[in-house]
Amino acid sequence: MTPSNKFPALAFASLLLGGMAIGFAGIFMRLSDVNPIASAFWRMALAAPILWAWAFAVRRQDVAAGKRTGFAASLVLAGIYFAADMGLWHLSLHYTTVANATLLSNFAPIFIALWMWLAYKVRFARVFVVGMVFALVGAVMLVGPNAAGNGPAQGDLKLIGDGLGLASAIFYAAYQLVVKDARSQYSTARLMAWSTTITGLALLPFALMSPGGFFPAQLSGWLPLLALAVVAQIGGQTVIAYALAHLPASLSSVSLLIQPLTAAVAAWLIFQETIGPVQMLGGALLLFGIYLSKRGS
Repeated sequence: MTPSNKFPALAFASLLLGGMAIGFAGIFMRLSDVNPIASAFWRMALAAPILWAWAFAVRRQDVAAGKRTGFAASLVLAGIYFAADMGLWHLSLHYTTVANATLLSNFAPIFIALWMWLAYKVRFARVFVVGMVFALVGAVMLVGPNAAGNGPAQGDLKLIGDGLGLASAIFYAAYQLVVKDARSQYSTARLMAWSTTITGLALLPFALMSPGGFFPAQLSGWLPLLALAVVAQIGGQTVIAYALAHLPASLSSVSLLIQPLTAAVAAWLIFQETIGPVQMLGGALLLFGIYLSKRGS
């Protein structure tokens, strides 16, 4: 919280908007015609020049504010963790539904809460814990009816996709924790420019070795990749990085469960992935859980 103990409403609103922007990432990835790791790489590669232009534009303000402009080991960790998250998550989208992959990658609240409890002995308010449980139960209800649905694969391959999505949550949790710490030293622009660049470099060899195209087959194929860069990376992760500087990591992680709700609605509109009464109730519980978590933070 801020020194005045006033809840940072702007940061919280920014976090939700950033989460909604990232909720569209799975849609854009499905629309691309390159291999899944390549789509993750191009998301970083196309966003990096814009982020570096922003970082250089605010360099004087960073220096005046006492922010770091050099390199630090935490930036490498942020980039590697996010590369692992992106690689596993983009790969999972080829085996399971958009909603499932997005949900499972957002089980990060559990891992973050567990880490803070084990490493820092943090005790969470009862209202926050209840809110987190409501949000997670709502998220499960949201995607549950699609567990055997019309994803890209069925059977064992779909279980592999779900497993990859859950594994990505561990790295997503680590990324959020590192970014929150680094944000106290770096401006949002500088932090995102560095982490995005390092993530792209880490993904590049895997993108080149993965089966499937590395470059879009047609000029129009760059549009979903550009949307990934502008909407998900710049409009999503950058806004979230700003919010992480002003909000507890635990609340941020729970609030980012807005992503599977956004993904489920978008997938329903575009890919006809069904949303029934149970999923609607799940979406309502998810939003109520986020509200309770906010009250308990």
